[in-house]
Amino acid sequence: MSVFRKILYPFSLLYGVITSTRNYLFNIHVLKSTKFATPTIVVGNLSVGGTGKTPQIEYLIRLLQNDYKVAVLSRGYKRKSKGFLIADENATAESIGDEPFQYYQKFNDIIVCVDADRINGIKQLDSLKNRPDVILLDDAFQHRKVEGGFNILLTSFNDLYIDDFMLPTGNLRERVSGAERANIIVVTKCPSTLSDKEQFELTKKLNPTFYQTVFFTSIEYDNNLKGASVINLLEIENTDVLLITGIANPTPLLNYLKEKNIKFQHLKYPDHHSFNNNDLREINNRVANFKSKNSIVLTTEKDYVRIFEKINNLHFISIKTKFISHKIDFDNLIKKYVEQSSRDS
Repeated sequence: MSVFRKILYPFSLLYGVITSTRNYLFNIHVLKSTKFATPTIVVGNLSVGGTGKTPQIEYLIRLLQNDYKVAVLSRGYKRKSKGFLIADENATAESIGDEPFQYYQKFNDIIVCVDADRINGIKQLDSLKNRPDVILLDDAFQHRKVEGGFNILLTSFNDLYIDDFMLPTGNLRERVSGAERANIIVVTKCPSTLSDKEQFELTKKLNPTFYQTVFFTSIEYDNNLKGASVINLLEIENTDVLLITGIANPTPLLNYLKEKNIKFQHLKYPDHHSFNNNDLREINNRVANFKSKNSIVLTTEKDYVRIFEKINNLHFISIKTKFISHKIDFDNLIKKYVEQSSRDS
């Protein structure tokens, strides 16, 4: 933690009081939460930054899409449109946001929509002729105006919320006690070799309530790079690679490429970065300065949907959530909630 962040600690205390007061008012129903008949699964976190929400949403889509009509509702961070919008053939990363556009491109049989007002978004979905059977709310753990039917809280293995501080000293959006609203806690980005004993110790540290279950997942990278063409990762060992990232935490990807003996130059940009002409000029200059004519530009899937029309020979590496253990238990909890809620509604 930087000295500057430590100096801001009094503001963290104030921010904690404000968010705790807000949560308390929701808990005692002074502030209103709306509950919907349609099953709603909230995926979110307590902290800012990347905890793996996108691959977790994609995991839920794959789990449910064969049995239910699935909708994903996001606020569409940094989009250039307003209000409620359903993704269609005219959608772009600029119009609906990079993550929703990624969902739309990957999954043909789901509804992808955006609305900063989640209540309005759900009402609009419920009014559709082909209305969804289940709605996945992306990054809505702090959106208390909607009472989610099932809450999944994510926390990164190397940045557990239990060890963090409130903004601006740390990265927490609300106090650790907010974790009590979760039905499931998922520790993401774990080493794939995490032992049962280590999982047990981490679960004790998180100190879940009696009704909560803790799961552990790792990142699974696809060895086939997609985009301009399909290339196996092993084929670029002797290739000049320029890696571009505009995500919160690129460290796991950097480590993975190093483990695969991929030599690369890295241009790091802020999360959800909007690439401008100066950025594109810098990228092209880096590629032009490679000694070898055999070179590619590599990026993440989330970045790819923003810049695939702007950079030549661009490829992306996709990721999936992989449960280290108890995958079936997780799946059953989700399916049981959706089945039960569908019957009740």
